[in-house]
Amino acid sequence: MLDIKLISENPKYVSDALAKKGCNVDFTELLDWVAERKKLLQEVEQDKAQRNKVSAEIPKLKKQGLPVDDIFAEMRTLGDKIAATDEQVNALNDKIFNFVAKLPNIPDDDLLPGEKENNRVVKVFGEKPDFKFEPKNHVDLCTSLNLIDYERGVKLSGGGYWLYRGDGARLEWALLNFFISEHLKDGYTFILPPHMLGYNCGFGAGQFPKFADEVYWVEDEDAEDKKKQRFMLPTAETALVNMYAGEIIDESKLPMKFFAYTPCYRKEAGSYRAEERGMIRGHQFNKVEMVQYTHPDHSKEAFEELVGKACSLMEKLGLHFRLSKLAAGDCSASMARTYDIEVWIPSMGIYKEVSSVSNANDYQARRNNTRFKGADKKTGYVHTLNGSGLATSRVFPALIEQFQNADGSVTIPEVLRPFMGGQEVLK
Repeated sequence: MLDIKLISENPKYVSDALAKKGCNVDFTELLDWVAERKKLLQEVEQDKAQRNKVSAEIPKLKKQGLPVDDIFAEMRTLGDKIAATDEQVNALNDKIFNFVAKLPNIPDDDLLPGEKENNRVVKVFGEKPDFKFEPKNHVDLCTSLNLIDYERGVKLSGGGYWLYRGDGARLEWALLNFFISEHLKDGYTFILPPHMLGYNCGFGAGQFPKFADEVYWVEDEDAEDKKKQRFMLPTAETALVNMYAGEIIDESKLPMKFFAYTPCYRKEAGSYRAEERGMIRGHQFNKVEMVQYTHPDHSKEAFEELVGKACSLMEKLGLHFRLSKLAAGDCSASMARTYDIEVWIPSMGIYKEVSSVSNANDYQARRNNTRFKGADKKTGYVHTLNGSGLATSRVFPALIEQFQNADGSVTIPEVLRPFMGGQEVLK
């Protein structure tokens, strides 16, 4: 949620900033509502003060034996006026809230405008594999090594699903265990959240109302609208950034660092491209997600920490990848800045995102009212940041392809071998 005060005081700055995300907005109507609400609030406060003043005088008049019937009638009329004004204010509050709730976050000033065409690569790790043989794609490798059962995954749930089996299931679990162990070493608190969340979580994370149709809703016979229903989380971020909604955190507890493992459930509407077969794009995948609650003064360093952690995981796996700074329009609606970690998929000849590290600044905290209180007793909104650490559905195929051998086997990265019982090769 954007700061209505900022919009009121500098609407051009906000509209220009949102235009970098491709959001063209006219604040004229909103500012008229804000001005009208201010006027009505002043009027109703004066009327309430008058009512309180007269109400305090009535007992004195009664004690003196003076008539008060006309005064009561006058107060009833004033009470009706106050109720009507309150109703007008509430209606304006709803209009203002609904208008602002649909606005995306303001991108940081240093972001370029536009979409993917203006993304910038800021780091490249390692070299592209140079195979001395004809390499296979991950689908063929996973099938020949009996790691993934695509056919039965479709049989069970339809397109966009797969089934891990044998060493494939063990490798997936090894990846997750490796990620978890690394985050624990860094002092992050492990969370296993519910997979079904209420509408308020989607709103607080900035995904609703705009993207409410992109998640899987759980039908509730007693709920008349989606705001009373639950949905399957699309990412653990949606849960983690809402854990302290409506609370005031003592500043001494900041930063608070969490990570969670969950499957992620996404509709992924639209047709699948031919190169996205296998595990590259699906409706359910596993992910370890990192989230920080920070003081605004330390938001930038928290972002750098999360970027460093995500890159470190990839480096320890030995995968070739690049780090890209996204243009404003390629950042999600609720984020002020995002860096993507993109792994090289040899068979596709392109890089695919395996982690997005983002800073929402105070956008999410304003939506779910998560604040902190400093030593001076003043309160402010925390900054929330998130980063995949990591999603496996693209790390897995990248690992299989980058570490394949001429005989059709796959070398297991050293950091995963302790979680694979010492196994060194998939064959």
